[in-house]
Amino acid sequence: MTFLSHWWRALIGIVGVLGFGAATGLYLGRPATGLGLAMLLVLVFWSYQMFQVERWLTNVSGETPQAAGVWGLLFDYIHRLRKQSEEAQGRLESSLHYLQDSLKSMRDAAIITDPWGNIAWLNDSAGSLLGITLDRDEGRPLVSKVHLPNFSDYLAVGDYQVPLRIPPSSDQKRCLQVEVSTFGGGDKLIFIKDITEQYKLEMMRRDFVGNVSHELRTPLTVLKGYVENLQSLDADLVEKIQRPLVQMDMQVVRMEVLLKDLLWLSRIETIEGADKTLPINMTELVTEIIEDLRAAWPERKIDTHLEHDDVILGDATELHSAVSNLVVNALKYSGHDDLVTVEWKLDAGFPTLTVRDEGEGIKPQHIPRLTERFYRVDKSRSQATGGTGLGLAIVKHVAVSHNAELLIDSVYGQGSVFSMVFTPHQKGTQAAAY
Repeated sequence: MTFLSHWWRALIGIVGVLGFGAATGLYLGRPATGLGLAMLLVLVFWSYQMFQVERWLTNVSGETPQAAGVWGLLFDYIHRLRKQSEEAQGRLESSLHYLQDSLKSMRDAAIITDPWGNIAWLNDSAGSLLGITLDRDEGRPLVSKVHLPNFSDYLAVGDYQVPLRIPPSSDQKRCLQVEVSTFGGGDKLIFIKDITEQYKLEMMRRDFVGNVSHELRTPLTVLKGYVENLQSLDADLVEKIQRPLVQMDMQVVRMEVLLKDLLWLSRIETIEGADKTLPINMTELVTEIIEDLRAAWPERKIDTHLEHDDVILGDATELHSAVSNLVVNALKYSGHDDLVTVEWKLDAGFPTLTVRDEGEGIKPQHIPRLTERFYRVDKSRSQATGGTGLGLAIVKHVAVSHNAELLIDSVYGQGSVFSMVFTPHQKGTQAAAY
């Protein structure tokens, strides 16, 4: 029987009691008294049932009250809801215990915080890595117990797509990486990893590239000098070796360009995490780059749309390198009569630099690897255009260094679009020449 049917029965019962009271009072000559006593009886009965509900709900272990009619149906309905809630809570607690048991064995620090940032749980590795324990620090604010550079700001911002890397310092000898996931009603699961060995390997690689590049510059300079001296000799003396000398000179120049790009990439990687605080007028920077390239490529068509007048915070030299690489690539890998377009504008609120060409485009399988070092879509064409395979790697590192994202969109046979999208908090507050 439905709740509505029980309600109608209850309503009919109330009307019957009131009618009986009124009839009895009328029989005794006091109809108002009879009706009042009947109403009081109904009120006492419903108050008692409500009292049973309140006592039952406050006593978790109490048995379900017994009642008939609409009150019995209500008690049964609340009982089912309570059972469902207990079962759901049991499943959640079981899942939480399973998660905690899984995280206990991890070598990385795992910390669960409540929506207010207080420590709700942590594993044993958090003690050895961060010096905090569950017995002593449960319920305390995490940021008051973990004193790491930029850690509190990272948690406060709420954007956890990119992990926070904390390099070694005088106070912190290890390199740590922080990753955060949110769940539930604002709880956070925080992983703090010790990546010191990975950091050391990266530093060794950077030092190796930088040192080797510096060491190769001297022999290349000597070799280039001898080649130029030989080419300046009497034509009759060098006639038979003129072609080898030209080829040697070309390869020396290619090596010099490669070393220059390697050294520049090494420098960008070294200061990748440094703050970019100088206001850069991108309109002026792009304008100067385009003017220089128009002088170097007078026969090419370069169109500009500079619609955004605000500035960003960054490093002028790095941004100059990134923009130059994008525009030069567009010129190299598009036809003589193809248009190259450079735009600086606000796109959905994000300052965006876009370089668009009408070249042959890039096949989809190559796009994910374009920013890898020395990766070339067509090695033979790169040889012809003088590419080193480092240009887009430099652009990618400059973008990361400026909290920007490099987007690549290309349709094979129609052209390519390269965009650097800067986050809004990178915008400057006052105009300034770069």
